[in-house]
Amino acid sequence: MALYAGTLPTRLLNDQQIRPGSYRKWKHVARDFGSRSKDREIMAGLLASLPTEGQRKPILLGVDDRSHSVYVSDGHHRALALMQLDAIEFTFRWCWIRSFTVDHQSAPFPYHLLGL
Repeated sequence: MALYAGTLPTRLLNDQQIRPGSYRKWKHVARDFGSRSKDREIMAGLLASLPTEGQRKPILLGVDDRSHSVYVSDGHHRALALMQLDAIEFTFRWCWIRSFTVDHQSAPFPYHLLGL
């Protein structure tokens, strides 16, 4: 069975609904990516390619199995670029983040966790 793939509104990439996984807030992601040359290069490439080529790789959303928090597990650069470009939606895959494993899902995403 194939991994689940879906789309969500980019406006859900915020500090309440879909958080940045390894950062406290999205403004911290933007600050750090703006201060490192490698990240600036990646962002420049994405900001140039996304409008013409679209999002080629889905963002991986992780769902914590204890708190049910939803966060970006992989794809912080893509997420930030989509936000800066005011993209309407983004493609994603998802996984449960468990104590000792990451369980990539083919089941539908638990949309109710986003308060939709």
